[in-house]
Amino acid sequence: MRKYINATIYGNPESREILVENGRFKAIGNDLGNAGEVVDLGGRLVLPPYVDPHLHLDYIFSGLGEGNANVSGTLFEGIRRWSENKKSLTEEIVRERAIKGIQKELSHGVQFIRTHVDITDPNLTGMKALIKLREELKDIVTLQLVAFPQEGFFRYKGAEQLMEKALEMGADVAGGIPHFEISYEHGVESLRRIVDLAIKYKVMIDIHCDENDDPNSRFLEVLNALVLEKDYGSYTTASHTCSFGSVENSYANKMLGLFRESQINFISCPTENAHLQGRGDTYPKRRGLTRVKELLENGNHVAFAQDSIADYWYPLGNGNMMNILDNGIHLAHYTHIDEMNKAFDLITYHGAHIMRVSDKYGIEAGKPANFIVLDAQDAYEAIRERAEVLASIRNGEYLFKREPRKNELAIEFLQQS
Repeated sequence: MRKYINATIYGNPESREILVENGRFKAIGNDLGNAGEVVDLGGRLVLPPYVDPHLHLDYIFSGLGEGNANVSGTLFEGIRRWSENKKSLTEEIVRERAIKGIQKELSHGVQFIRTHVDITDPNLTGMKALIKLREELKDIVTLQLVAFPQEGFFRYKGAEQLMEKALEMGADVAGGIPHFEISYEHGVESLRRIVDLAIKYKVMIDIHCDENDDPNSRFLEVLNALVLEKDYGSYTTASHTCSFGSVENSYANKMLGLFRESQINFISCPTENAHLQGRGDTYPKRRGLTRVKELLENGNHVAFAQDSIADYWYPLGNGNMMNILDNGIHLAHYTHIDEMNKAFDLITYHGAHIMRVSDKYGIEAGKPANFIVLDAQDAYEAIRERAEVLASIRNGEYLFKREPRKNELAIEFLQQS
């Protein structure tokens, strides 16, 4: 049995101690009695693990190397370059890329990842590799796999059959990209088919939805209507929804009421969409984000995600969710002190809700002892200082722990003064 003392627990300021036994939280509170091992956290902030609910593990590092740059910096050039280069993909390549990406994310305190896996491939190479990896790594990371038709549900011949095969193989989520179909009607019909497949196979839905700057792109409205009438909103996520940040306010207010009714979820990818969107603008340039604050105020769950790491769409990224949070709260103007004090929800609890793992997630007695320790005394300091993760614990065991960094130059200067 291990007891952590002098902890600042996110969302539970009254409790200062955590008791862990047999890989689970035995108790959260104060004066919890004796334990075989006592760890003094020195007042540092304790959070449930970071969640990255939108990543592309099969694409990671594909954008490195001569001739791989996305010259226009657009979504559509990224898709074209991936289509050209994925023909030489093997399970070994996907596995190697995915492991590197997972290592990056784990080193920054992520323990839960939802990854979109391209199924517009007659061999389903990525899905085969990641299904194996999901099982192999389950003790250190929870992976959810989205059957994602990157080149279009109708636009790629046979994608519907490939998606159904991927769901039969064990994909957790049905994905889509309606704004990439060849017409609005094709996009609408793709959503109908995807929703029906998700219900048939009893899986969640996560759609790349309106990832553009077109205020007339309306696939979010269509998706919401379909899942609202089938009472499937809580199982559904609309990712990106960049165009919703460009629509006229009267339309947005109408839709917010419908989102509240359906309880649909949202994922925003702050760094990637700030990079991709607004490319056609002169000035003012759009930020590329959906209406994060309004959706949160509306009662919908919104999570931030990394999306890409050095691939054809985004040349940067390293799996550090603190960087994603930092960018996201700036771009969304989510920087009032009251907002920052709860901003970690955007990379923890909201992502867990979207992945529907909340029954196994959170610092509560009886749940698996999964948590991280940050080098900060509270949420505000952690965000302001972009605090490092000092330890990541999974089922009561350390995935890693590191010593806090010290500014030796400053210390030496102060000692000499």
